[in-house]
Amino acid sequence: MTTLPRLFNAEQYLTAPRTPSPLSRLNVNLGFYAPMVWIVFKAGCKAMLNAYDGESWTHSSEEIAHALESVGCRIEVTGLEHFRSLDGPCVFIGNHMSTLETFVLPSMIQPWKDVTFVVKESLLKYPFFGPVLASRNPIVVGRTNPRADLAAVLEGGEERLKAGRSVIVFPQSTRTPNFEPAHFNTIGVKLAKRAGVPVIPLALKTDAWGNGVRLKDFGPVDIAKTIHFEFGAPMHIEGTGKAEHQQITEFIIERLGVWSRERESGKGTD
Repeated sequence: MTTLPRLFNAEQYLTAPRTPSPLSRLNVNLGFYAPMVWIVFKAGCKAMLNAYDGESWTHSSEEIAHALESVGCRIEVTGLEHFRSLDGPCVFIGNHMSTLETFVLPSMIQPWKDVTFVVKESLLKYPFFGPVLASRNPIVVGRTNPRADLAAVLEGGEERLKAGRSVIVFPQSTRTPNFEPAHFNTIGVKLAKRAGVPVIPLALKTDAWGNGVRLKDFGPVDIAKTIHFEFGAPMHIEGTGKAEHQQITEFIIERLGVWSRERESGKGTD
């Protein structure tokens, strides 16, 4: 397993007060995207040389988190102890709000549990970022054939879980700033039941990294919005899994509601 990162090594984390970088004081987006592109470029080159391992992934992910903090973003993470205390792999099931979680989650999870994502095929075609994802043996879905995607997740996910690798699943058709339970499917619960592993609910609010108009992955960065991650207690799937799926959904709704109220009251900003 990789060495502990400088970030997220306690059971909870909150960005310490800091002065934004000089470049970000001129332009927040430039201040973040300039180092982000360099981080991805370095990681992609290493991946294309087949030299990108779990420790490298942790380091790159942590660099992205530092880049966000350097422009003034505030990151709050709780519940990390819930999966660190587990023996063996698990399935992380969470809402999908922005590109941010794909970049930052590895630094929270990979040092303690080898992990990969369920990703859409188009992400693997991105320059430099695609090779990084491919190096982590992801479960790839096409998003055009639901039956084929279900088989890919269940079969590929079970294979990885039985080999000891945890899986992150975002059971939504697309990432969106608004959580819609009707579009939050049960594929993660089905995978966990099939593989006989526990589920870790994950609620996140990452709209500080917005969706772009022309390029969805490169939207504006809003430093007034706190970035939230909360991991819930592990669940073992019993019966059909409907009850557990409902609990995960309610966990996400409840946390999003709390964070939204904090933001409205001014508690969720620096």
